[in-house]
Amino acid sequence: MVALFVGFILIAFTVFAALPPEVAGFGLGWGNDILLFLRGCMPILAAFIGLVSVFIGIADLKDKKEAKKEEEAAKAGAKKDS
Repeated sequence: MVALFVGFILIAFTVFAALPPEVAGFGLGWGNDILLFLRGCMPILAAFIGLVSVFIGIADLKDKKEAKKEEEAAKAGAKKDS
């Protein structure tokens, strides 16, 4: 419940901060600064997401290779038992 309340408060603050006071009559007018920040962090964020994706892909390939080895070992064990 607290997380929901905090979430609503942060969303309201974000809207308040982005609204220009000239147009809405209230607000901080940080809209241009917010867009500048987003444009600046986008390449870094894209590189970070790409790096995480590569690590996840490598781990997935290792897991598939290990599962295939286990499956082959189980088949060999089943043939031995019969």
